Amino acid sequence: MPDWLELVLRVAGVLVAFLTLPLVVGQAEHKVMAHMQGRLGPMYAGGFHGWAQLVADGVKFVQKEDVTPRDADRQVFRLAPAVALVPYLLVLLVIPLGPGDLVAQPLDIGLFFVLAVVGVGVLAVLMSAWASANKYSLLGGLRGAAQLLGYELPLVLAAASVAMAAGTLSLSGIVEAWRPWWLLWQAPAMVIFFVAGLAEIRRPPFDMPIADSELVFGYMTEYTGLRFAFFLLAEYVGIVVIAALTTVLFLGGWQGPFADAQLGWLWTLLKVFAVAFVIIWLRVSYPRLREDQLQRLCWLVLVPLALAQLVLTVAVRLAM
Repeated sequence: MPDWLELVLRVAGVLVAFLTLPLVVGQAEHKVMAHMQGRLGPMYAGGFHGWAQLVADGVKFVQKEDVTPRDADRQVFRLAPAVALVPYLLVLLVIPLGPGDLVAQPLDIGLFFVLAVVGVGVLAVLMSAWASANKYSLLGGLRGAAQLLGYELPLVLAAASVAMAAGTLSLSGIVEAWRPWWLLWQAPAMVIFFVAGLAEIRRPPFDMPIADSELVFGYMTEYTGLRFAFFLLAEYVGIVVIAALTTVLFLGGWQGPFADAQLGWLWTLLKVFAVAFVIIWLRVSYPRLREDQLQRLCWLVLVPLALAQLVLTVAVRLAM
């Protein structure tokens, strides 16, 4: 097979995953929240178990008028939803689904690339907040910037711990070096990475930049129609990305109870959806953190724990 054709097929596969996995997670969130909170509405659309709820939401967004505020910076305002989506698409290119060639673009510095690209998401928040010419949006954007920049540090430190343990920055290399006993000594790093990842994608209880009870809808207040839908799609893609990174870095990726490499992709997907379920469950179970609680958790809890985990990793590596 020519190299260019193989590249096209790999990119096409990532695009399919980029467009389908977030929809599956969105549909799962509708159903999980409906069961946990006793919601009847999401269980009726389309008949059996409300299977058409996501389709109904999509039709609703398409029919809505696309409004741009009169005083908005139109070019930046319209570009922000795309900036929110593109980093996650690039991250999916380097996340391995299984051993061998089941990755669109293997990189020796894949973890460094992922952490660098994920940090671009703060630009979309600031662009939408500033360009909207709305005080609620601006407040949400400032909250988002403080939150994303703060939680970037424990996210990077936790990822550095597992990279140091594996001795490589390659995501595939980390999975190959992973052993089941890592679930014990890398557990603090996994919890830190997972919590910081939730804050990075602004999921409850870390949704202070949106805070509909205070800021209408934060930096997304002025968005309607498909542009608003793109921001929601970016949130669900973010869930897939954080779940996939948690799986690859801390849960062994494609490694499972059976040594069958052909089923590696299945183990990866099962773990990703299990982590995504936990993300949805946390949204239903915990109230939104106040701004002071959010920053205190970052700087007084997660950062010291991440530094302590790095010291532990160094000690274990020297002892091995």
